[in-house]
Amino acid sequence: MPAIDPVFLIQVALVVVVFHALLLSAAGMVWAERKVAARLQQRFGPTMTGPAGLLQPFADVFKLFFKEELRPKAADAVLFYIAPCISATTAFLAFCVVPFGPPTTFFGLLKEPIPLYVADVNVAMLVVFAVASMGVYGIVLAGWSSNSKYSLLGGLRSSAQMISYELSYGMALAAVLLLANSLSLQEVVNSQGGYWHLFGIPVAPRWLVFVQPIGFFIFMAAGIAETNRAPFDFPEAEQELVAGYHTEYSSMSFALFFLAEYVNMVTVSAVATNLYLGGWHLQPLPEWLGIIWWFGKLSVLLFFYLWIRWTLPRYRYDQLMQFGWKFLLPLSVVNLLITAAGVLFFGL
Repeated sequence: MPAIDPVFLIQVALVVVVFHALLLSAAGMVWAERKVAARLQQRFGPTMTGPAGLLQPFADVFKLFFKEELRPKAADAVLFYIAPCISATTAFLAFCVVPFGPPTTFFGLLKEPIPLYVADVNVAMLVVFAVASMGVYGIVLAGWSSNSKYSLLGGLRSSAQMISYELSYGMALAAVLLLANSLSLQEVVNSQGGYWHLFGIPVAPRWLVFVQPIGFFIFMAAGIAETNRAPFDFPEAEQELVAGYHTEYSSMSFALFFLAEYVNMVTVSAVATNLYLGGWHLQPLPEWLGIIWWFGKLSVLLFFYLWIRWTLPRYRYDQLMQFGWKFLLPLSVVNLLITAAGVLFFGL
């Protein structure tokens, strides 16, 4: 019997760890959302289930798991159950090409360092962009197959929202591509290593957010819209559409939509950390601290997601379209042109 390559076993273990980490991150985000919302409104949030309410997300999962699975009589049964699977699958797939640390030997336990990502793709930026945009199919199918007016309106809103913000999202990525000269997230992070110097004195890390503040704003605004979070949560606007595209869903089908939303938030924040905030680079400190540094930046962006939801009111639908087409898109075009001119004439 041929021996199993230990590197293969390590890669399989890494896939399992990343998958379960994303599951736990969704649970952690549920807890954090309740706590942040409570603190912003001068409340305590969950406190009874476990210390500081840490077991509340798991109580929610058990509740949903044991609830009855309901389906409208006139719904398309096949598409009705496929839709949440599409949303959850695309959410997990998009994170597969996102690196979250430098190659490591795990403190010398391995003979050769292994990279901290599931798949090495030299066009990782395109993969994230393409896979994440496919998540809208699950939402549209959920809205159509439910045979409900509220669900259908939510699905249509999601598709219109995706079209409106996908262009700005892509142009923000194109500006980073011009600066880093690569579609690989690993190389984009490596291009941000070190510091900018003024008269030989390091003054700032080489984060692209200092070169692309407008691009960073466009990316985060479009990312919030892509993940259907407030103030762009029109596909599930409770005051207008009951619960939007998942109005007719219950039990674990609803949980999959819930899971996909939070995993997408983690993915967008992780990609933004790598594209604009220097990833895991933390010179001159040891590289292994870079992983903690990366997670710290990720946590700040995720807190930003929660903070925005509980401080800004939802736009009107016409305001959403105007913001996407009349403000964000022209701004992204101007930002891309200025970036291209800077690369061409000043060698940025």
